Amino acid sequence: MPENTDISRRDVVKLAGAAAAATTLQAAPSIQTVHAATDQVKYGIIGVGGRGQYLLHHLSKVDNGRCVAVCDVDSDHAALGVKLAGSKPKIYSDYRNLLGDKDVDAVIISVHLSAHYSVTKDALLAGKHTFCEKSLVFRPEEVHALRALYAQHEKQVLQVGLQRRYSKFYQMAKEIVDKGLLGDVTHVHAQWHRNPGWVMKGDAAKVGKYKANWRMYREFSGGLAAEIASHQTDVADYIFGSSPEFVIGLGGLDHWHDGRDVYDNIQLIYQYSKGRKMTYSAITTNSHLPMLNSSRPEMGECIMGTEGAIEITVGNGESTLPTAMWFREPQTAKVTPASSGPAPKIVAGATYVSGTAQRGFPLAMALEKIPKPTDPFFEREKGFAKQWLASKGVLASDEDRNPVETELESFFRDVHNSGHPLADMEVGLSDSIAVIMSNVAMDENRRVYFSEMDKMGRNPGPEPQPPFFGGAPNYKLRA
Repeated sequence: MPENTDISRRDVVKLAGAAAAATTLQAAPSIQTVHAATDQVKYGIIGVGGRGQYLLHHLSKVDNGRCVAVCDVDSDHAALGVKLAGSKPKIYSDYRNLLGDKDVDAVIISVHLSAHYSVTKDALLAGKHTFCEKSLVFRPEEVHALRALYAQHEKQVLQVGLQRRYSKFYQMAKEIVDKGLLGDVTHVHAQWHRNPGWVMKGDAAKVGKYKANWRMYREFSGGLAAEIASHQTDVADYIFGSSPEFVIGLGGLDHWHDGRDVYDNIQLIYQYSKGRKMTYSAITTNSHLPMLNSSRPEMGECIMGTEGAIEITVGNGESTLPTAMWFREPQTAKVTPASSGPAPKIVAGATYVSGTAQRGFPLAMALEKIPKPTDPFFEREKGFAKQWLASKGVLASDEDRNPVETELESFFRDVHNSGHPLADMEVGLSDSIAVIMSNVAMDENRRVYFSEMDKMGRNPGPEPQPPFFGGAPNYKLRA
């Protein structure tokens, strides 16, 4: 007899409870409110390359912050930043001059990874609230240094750009896990597959490594582990509620021979407490995503428990937004003990494989109003019909807002209200440690324990300086 994998009304009510809990988490509301000009946080953005331009595009949809300054060593990038900001900001070529601007309350840092710590440190010392893109730090010594520094600046907001924690769907997935609706969650599988991935721009010898292609050189970049895997190791940390115990992995520079020295494909396994694991893959030769009915490319996560699974992705942030599907685990047949009756019938493994396929239920539908007996007949039946169609895969919907906008709006709100970010410094450091340890595991071909960070980078010597900053700052550093 085929197993019943349809989603019941009771299942939908359970999911709706998790959805209601998720909406109470600290995240910006979907409907924006109008703020007076005096309520807007005045911010400057440091680094107006590809990521900085992307952030400014979404900042234009956030109304509780106003750009008053842009900084980039490339004058063309700075000019484009002014245009994207639309608020006639000042232009700086040296970030330290921007930090000396008393009109700037907060800074958004989107420079190359190897400069994150230096700029973040100076921003904190200058008394600025700080939003820094991931990864928060680059080197082991910076983990310890930033933690010690921030202990002296805890009244300043420090947030890292891990936007999945600000997505309603990821928050809802976390609530579903915490409420036990997936049973015992034992595994997370994540991938970010691109084709072709990063392509070398111009002649690196002429334009400079860091200017156009910094992600491809270990001098400035953590490679795939930093630029893409960091988002998804943070998802596993969020779901499991802890950091990994150790990581093993393989990396190769097998397909791109254009002068880069970071891996072009990586495969990693992270072990968490109680034997829970995350498996991860990033490649640059194929973009297929075997999740969500193959309706999305590149990146996604599958959260697997003994009673169900969630397939989820943040999307590309533009044409596709976060979406997620919940799959109920098929009910297994109960085995009758030998002492109480005839021996159970043995079922071949192939029989299990040929069972009825599971039908996913879009988490977006759990955010819909649950029909009540007191509702008018047609309204009630319309609600149940939508749920039934969704369970058959006919209806699916995305999150109603880009979580990048939500995280930025939340940052400004925390600055204004002395709040505490969901993606705070410790979340950012845990994520950075995962990047560092992943690269060590692949480089040294060994099991790397996260506890090793306690001793790494304790005697670093002189602090490396970013390659394109020099001279002395024009402001007084706070003690």
